[in-house]
Amino acid sequence: MSTQTISTTWKLGGTLNINRLGYGAMQLTGTGVWGEVNNRENAKKVLQAAVAGGVNFIDTAEAYGPKLNESLIADALHPYQKGLVIATKGGFDRTGPGQWIPKGTPEFIRSNIEGSLKRLKVDTIDLWQLHRFDANVPVEETLGPVAEAVKAGKIRYVGLSEVGIEQIERAEKIVPIVSVQNRYNLGDRQWEPILDYTIKRNMAFIPWYPLASGPESLSDKINHIARVHNATTAQIALAWLLRRAENILLIPGTSSIGHLQENLAAGDIVLSDAEFEALSK
Repeated sequence: MSTQTISTTWKLGGTLNINRLGYGAMQLTGTGVWGEVNNRENAKKVLQAAVAGGVNFIDTAEAYGPKLNESLIADALHPYQKGLVIATKGGFDRTGPGQWIPKGTPEFIRSNIEGSLKRLKVDTIDLWQLHRFDANVPVEETLGPVAEAVKAGKIRYVGLSEVGIEQIERAEKIVPIVSVQNRYNLGDRQWEPILDYTIKRNMAFIPWYPLASGPESLSDKINHIARVHNATTAQIALAWLLRRAENILLIPGTSSIGHLQENLAAGDIVLSDAEFEALSK
């Protein structure tokens, strides 16, 4: 049996109570995260089902669509249920399907923020995240409009994506940082030192691409554990992340209500100490 108590919630910024199994809305767009989602009515039902299923943390971005994903969320969920936290991002210029170009000019960031406020139909963005540092623009300039928006009450909290410790600490000189969104899953632990850093700093860690179930070398172990729990390997991958650290907030995405329900059910799976250790090696 497990001796580990798994917390189901995390206080973002110390104030916003987040259910740790959230929803990432990126898949509710066209091919290459470009254009309108194929079945808009189904997409709205997926978002509504997520909230009905206990999700109170939804991750989107100005760049998804671009712009269309934020509007879709507002169409599906506004007026928002009390306690629902919608996180968005800015700082990518989209020139076509699959094209992602970091753009950190103050003018662009400011327009991202103002556009997100309008499309999401909110006065304050709960969590605004910078997609990437732009190598051509000092981050002090990039985050200038973000700090202004925080001071004006247009942004409550700020997060970063795909960053190292030095970048986090540089950004913190301009604006407080409460979360980091880096790629991390059972099979890709490149950012493990950053996860450990966020634990020490009491920041949220939001792994993107969380559903990957690991390398071939783990397949026998994860398949065995999945059978024991009558679960899928993807559910075990999510359960492992929930067990890995209590500051991890999960945002698995899907365009299927059935798959959504399967992801949410992963929250009921508690890995034993032996299972967790076997997958962690």
